[in-house]
Amino acid sequence: QIILEHSEENDTACLGLLPGRTRALPLAEGLKIPHMGWNRVRFLIDHQVFKGLPEGAEYYFVHSYYPAPAETIMVLGVTDHGIEFPSAIGWRNLVATQFHPEKSGRFGLQILENFLAWDGSDAE
Repeated sequence: QIILEHSEENDTACLGLLPGRTRALPLAEGLKIPHMGWNRVRFLIDHQVFKGLPEGAEYYFVHSYYPAPAETIMVLGVTDHGIEFPSAIGWRNLVATQFHPEKSGRFGLQILENFLAWDGSDAE
């Protein structure tokens, strides 16, 4: 959440690497906040960092806030937890995930390997 301009958490100014805000996940009946556990990510952009990942794969989340970039073109992937929220964002040579790739098993490892091999260019 630090890469956007502002966070609703304690009304905090952030780094501003991407335009947008970090918003609190809304409370909804039957849903727990923080959102903790495995959930699917639907990737919207064919980006090198997410290459080779199967549709419907699950990733590990622990969060109460989500990124809301100013431009929808910056949303690379979305997840549903009461609302559909951006769970992967990026622009140019910056990519960030709301989930924890390092805790997401083989698919998370694939993301980390792809990131290391990525040349920093935009989506394919």
